[in-house]
Amino acid sequence: MKTPLKTSLKKGDQVIVIAGKDKGKRGRILQIVSDEQRALVERVNMIKRHTKASKDKEAGIVERESPIHLSNIMYFDVSSGKGTRIGKKILTDGRKVRVARSSGETLDR
Repeated sequence: MKTPLKTSLKKGDQVIVIAGKDKGKRGRILQIVSDEQRALVERVNMIKRHTKASKDKEAGIVERESPIHLSNIMYFDVSSGKGTRIGKKILTDGRKVRVARSSGETLDR
């Protein structure tokens, strides 16, 4: 079993793909699987699955997202329009917040 990777990315963050077949695509993180060091990103790394019919749904080809490795995605900074690294900062009131390195903007409210 792999050790879980510490990441600054969270569910709901807007990210950009920096490597692989979907390079340049943007999407929102739907889920992070820390044990596998992967994230499920909206409309990125789409795959097709053939499904059998059940009483709830009919048979057919279903298109859905597949997890992408965390090293292949980067936080998308809206103000600069590019991917950016994430730093951490402690505010004067004692809260720890994430900060976009390129613009210095705080990410957590």
